[in-house]
Amino acid sequence: MTVAIDRATGKRHGDRAPRPGPGSRLKSAYQKHWYAYAMIIPVVVVLGVLVLYPLVYGLYLTLTDANSLNTARTIGVNHIDATYKFIGLDNYKDILFGPTSYDRFWSHFIWTIVWTAVCVTLHYTIGLALALLLNQKLRGRTLYRLILILPWAVPTFVTVFGWRFMLADGGIINTALHTLHLPQPNWLESTFWQRTAAIMVNTWCGVPFMMVSMLGGLQSIDASLYEAAEMDGASTWQRFRYVTLPGLRSVSSTVVLLGVIWTFNQFAVIFLLFGNTAPDASILVTWSYYLGFGQQPRDFAQSAAYGILLLAILIVFTSFYRRWLNRNDQQLAI
Repeated sequence: MTVAIDRATGKRHGDRAPRPGPGSRLKSAYQKHWYAYAMIIPVVVVLGVLVLYPLVYGLYLTLTDANSLNTARTIGVNHIDATYKFIGLDNYKDILFGPTSYDRFWSHFIWTIVWTAVCVTLHYTIGLALALLLNQKLRGRTLYRLILILPWAVPTFVTVFGWRFMLADGGIINTALHTLHLPQPNWLESTFWQRTAAIMVNTWCGVPFMMVSMLGGLQSIDASLYEAAEMDGASTWQRFRYVTLPGLRSVSSTVVLLGVIWTFNQFAVIFLLFGNTAPDASILVTWSYYLGFGQQPRDFAQSAAYGILLLAILIVFTSFYRRWLNRNDQQLAI
């Protein structure tokens, strides 16, 4: 085998150049992409201050027995140093397996799962039905779209307070039921009706987002597919099942995932509707708030532990959900 040698440099042709070190690669990347780095640095700083630091500090608090009595605080001119101590994973063991774990965690966890499943199902089905309706050629379709998008455009606290007035004992809903000689539930007092009211209000707030998302997905489906299916004699249900649903698959998977995450962490609806007066209707995020800010002494460590558990649950769900979608996509490709 003949090897050619460059007389000027003494290097053999075909030899690989030595790989630059990490410092050289970083310097080269900075020189090439310095503008991109300069643009993202403010975002990284803001995320670090608003997300990363609270997350790390909250994780540290879960390993302590911090509460409002043993944390550092200032009363007048007197400063009291923190006296809480490191206790490891005791908070997690107490939450998940302690003597009051069912009343404090598992009962709220079960209700949170039911709340999320029912709300997301209603969001999707009602949103899809309205999107199918608005995708038709209707007279005044633009006006209907504007009316149906209003619950999403109005601030959440305004919507929830409006529902709170309507669900009160003397509100318009019970007044209408009384006029029709129907039972008048205690929407804001009885546990069952509190949960029902929370689902109603959250469905009202969440349907417009699903409707708009589904409508965009419907308008992206090629109309020739419907024409071909109709020529083949497909019924309305068959066109919906074999053309519409597959065409909405990518949109549906995304909005369902977002809906689960948002609903699982939906703090505003339940808190604004009931405050701290409905512990049995509280989901995990509102119960976590109650532990940290709604009782005395405030249990910062347990409240932070609930937050970390919420994050872990959503990460696990998202991982399995994406894996399940990928597996189904592979089966469809085959």
